Amino acid sequence: MRELVTDAVRTFVPPRGDRHGPLPPLLLVLTVVTGVVDAVSYLALGHVFVANMTGNVVFLGFALAGAEGLSALASVVAMTAFLAGALAGGRAAIRFAAHRGKVLAIAVAAQTVLVGAATLAAVLSDGDRVGGPLRSTLIVLLGLAMGLQNAVVRRLGVPDLTTTVLTLTLTGLAADSTPAGGPAPRPGRRILSVLAMFLGALAGALLLRHTGLAPTLGLILLLLAPTCGAALRLWSSDAAWTRPPN
Repeated sequence: MRELVTDAVRTFVPPRGDRHGPLPPLLLVLTVVTGVVDAVSYLALGHVFVANMTGNVVFLGFALAGAEGLSALASVVAMTAFLAGALAGGRAAIRFAAHRGKVLAIAVAAQTVLVGAATLAAVLSDGDRVGGPLRSTLIVLLGLAMGLQNAVVRRLGVPDLTTTVLTLTLTGLAADSTPAGGPAPRPGRRILSVLAMFLGALAGALLLRHTGLAPTLGLILLLLAPTCGAALRLWSSDAAWTRPPN
């Protein structure tokens, strides 16, 4: 238990000289963002994911088999937007590969703009009727944002903080645990990652239920804006953590 708490604290307050510097707490915020985004896409945009592409591939198969309540077109649009965002994120990550702070700053700034556009679209529309052009617009904007996030986080290479995929994180918690005979590395960080996604999904679902789509998108923007500001302040850092991990 002591090791778990220590690891969790180190994730929030990295010690001086940590090889990932301030990246872990910022990526935890992006994990919360993913939970809220998943709540919006699945609950408000017609049972489609814009962050979890495994789910979309499965939904596409279900939809083509004739399952009710699923749209093959929505899944294809989400995957296409996600891939476009990942392509842009990959190019940015390669362009600024020598400085991880710049890579993160560019991605989060672009995400903030995309989510801001999605929020504005929801505000200007009839919030109780998410269909047709509005639905497609939100899927595309959020898909682009999450593709960017995934590509950049992959390039940053911070262990156990993928911000979107928790299957391997949960597997590691069990398979690498002391009862399994493993070294149990970073248990606190892994638990925080799962908790962050859960809290984001919970908050997103509650806001959608009680306030509507636009305020829920506003929460995503509220999470991204200070994260973007923090990332931009890292732009000129020359600390060791800014260099790519080995």
